[in-house]
Amino acid sequence: MTDGSSTPDQQALTKIDTTVPHSARIWNYWMGGKDNYEVDRIAGDEYREVAPNIATMARASRAYLIRTVTHVAGECGIRQFLDIGTGLPTYDNTHQVAQRVAPQARIVYVDNDPLVLRHAQALLTSTREGVTDYIDADLHEPERILEAASKTLDFDRPIALMLMGILGHIQNYEESVSIVRRLQAALPAGSYFVHYDSTDTDQALKQAQQGYDDTGAVPYVLRSVEQISRFYEGLELIEPGIVSCPLWRPAPSETDIETTDVHGGVARKP
Repeated sequence: MTDGSSTPDQQALTKIDTTVPHSARIWNYWMGGKDNYEVDRIAGDEYREVAPNIATMARASRAYLIRTVTHVAGECGIRQFLDIGTGLPTYDNTHQVAQRVAPQARIVYVDNDPLVLRHAQALLTSTREGVTDYIDADLHEPERILEAASKTLDFDRPIALMLMGILGHIQNYEESVSIVRRLQAALPAGSYFVHYDSTDTDQALKQAQQGYDDTGAVPYVLRSVEQISRFYEGLELIEPGIVSCPLWRPAPSETDIETTDVHGGVARKP
């Protein structure tokens, strides 16, 4: 029996546009996931024809997430994570990595993509000791994100703010810097900023990105390493600083490292 009203899952499904490629779904495709559509696979293949290294970049970015979250939860002792622009769940998501190190870790994911909302149940798994929550919100509204996250996270205790591959979707550079500043300002001393974004360091990547943007999908701005470095101003960068993601504290077994045009770093708020 039904009253005719739609469920949140049904509402999310009606908002999914399968006629235009979507970056989260294409990223999922490059990483070997199944949560994508033909339009995404076509766009992903066309992108890869121009920039063959893109699938390597996607996998390197996930490896970077695993290493940084493991470090922040382990050596830095952080037990709270605010992951904004989380995208579609694949493997070794933030909550899985953090709670392997510290089962009591509390993770809040933030995204405003209807397909991510549809898969929120997959994200909302957690250890019994910890908490995993999901907020449907837009990065353009940092104060709303912070208010919602405060229901799960204690902003009197250190938090790891994660912005992984998302700031390029903020078209205006000064606005992207402002959003980062507003989010960081709400964090207590001893918090961490964990970030990466694709950079404009390769001509083939720039050409492929322009072709993707021309499809009518939400554009992504490739920025210089110098521009990215402004996101870390006022923070204490952890060695090795802002580097190509595969170069950020690789495992001793990783001797043949292929750099990619994705740069990031981890920094502590003093």
